[in-house]
Amino acid sequence: MESEERPAKMRKLDNGTSSISSSVNNSGAAKENPELKDITPNSERGQIQDPENKIETAEPENSAPGLSKNQLKKQRRFEKWEAGRETRKAKRKEKIKAKKERRRAEWESNQNGAAAEGVSRVRSGKHSSEGVQVPIAVVFDCDFEDLMFDNELKSLGLQITRCYSDNRKSPFQCHLAVSSFGGKLKERFDGILARQYLGWKGFQFFEEDFVAVAEKSREWMKGSEGGTIAGALEQEAEVEDGDKEGEIVYLSSESSVTLERLKPNSTYIIGGLVDKNRHKGICYKRAKDRGIKTAKLPIGEYLQMNSRQALVTNHVLEIMLKWMEFGDWGKAFMEVIPKRKGGVLKSDVEGTPDAKDGGDEEDDGTPEADGLAEAIRADSEKAIRNHTGQTDADIARSLSAGEEQETTASEPKAM
Repeated sequence: MESEERPAKMRKLDNGTSSISSSVNNSGAAKENPELKDITPNSERGQIQDPENKIETAEPENSAPGLSKNQLKKQRRFEKWEAGRETRKAKRKEKIKAKKERRRAEWESNQNGAAAEGVSRVRSGKHSSEGVQVPIAVVFDCDFEDLMFDNELKSLGLQITRCYSDNRKSPFQCHLAVSSFGGKLKERFDGILARQYLGWKGFQFFEEDFVAVAEKSREWMKGSEGGTIAGALEQEAEVEDGDKEGEIVYLSSESSVTLERLKPNSTYIIGGLVDKNRHKGICYKRAKDRGIKTAKLPIGEYLQMNSRQALVTNHVLEIMLKWMEFGDWGKAFMEVIPKRKGGVLKSDVEGTPDAKDGGDEEDDGTPEADGLAEAIRADSEKAIRNHTGQTDADIARSLSAGEEQETTASEPKAM
């Protein structure tokens, strides 16, 4: 009886089942009540309408997010900067124009002051200080590519570039040329250096060897464009009594001839070889085989060095330029040779008191030194007497014999 009166409990259904049953109920209810037809489509689309205000609260799925305050500030500043571009451009033009007018006024005032003093002044500029061209030619023999590694070829290219720079800055400038120009060296100058060498003033490049280029250099030093005898060359021209022919000399440290001075209308050949002294004497042999004179810079006559006297290509040229400027080899060497080589002028070394006294620093003949020697001798005799029991005469003879042996060992052997 109780089971017939009490209704059975209904089980809970999941969302899918409830949605299906609700849709079925709604459809059934819609048939019974037509006013409920407009509610179902809106609820299925996920849009909820307020029955009073009829405002849709759902946002569209693809709507773009708004800019933050910082982004809006940045955008306004950028727009302001872009708006003032033309104004800034006009101000820059005005500043440049005012600067040019100020420089022109300063230059005119300097010129007027120089005219009043009777002195001629040259306007400062990029090429205001040109050196004097002299009738000296320097040829770099670069026919050693097979003997060098890639990093050594790179170093040679940098040295040649430095030679051009040093020559352009020097008050006395030489005619420069490269012989046997080709191979990897030319590829580097055409590629990495972007063929800038084609515009180098006073520097020429040839595929011929050093002998052919040296013969061509004689023509460069003729006429008005060949240069004027100036600097230290003026004194040498007087010594040579106007020897206009000059000579061709291959510079090599193995030569037995020392270069005393540079002669006008002469050509000097420098070996373009960077080998860390692996191929010693190859430049000297190369010159001898071709019948060319050889000479070496007088480094040993002016300097006392702690290392070998071999120099890089640009240092040899710079020493020659400095000699034409100073007329003194010693000063030229000290200006160019790096300090790490430990070069010291021999005149400075010979002028020191130690060099004059023969370097004898052991016995200066003072009473203090004599007293110290006697005290050391007495202590030695006392120690020997206590340990050996010898007489004073035997101890004196043994000490004298030891001193004679030390003196003999310290003396240099005759070669």
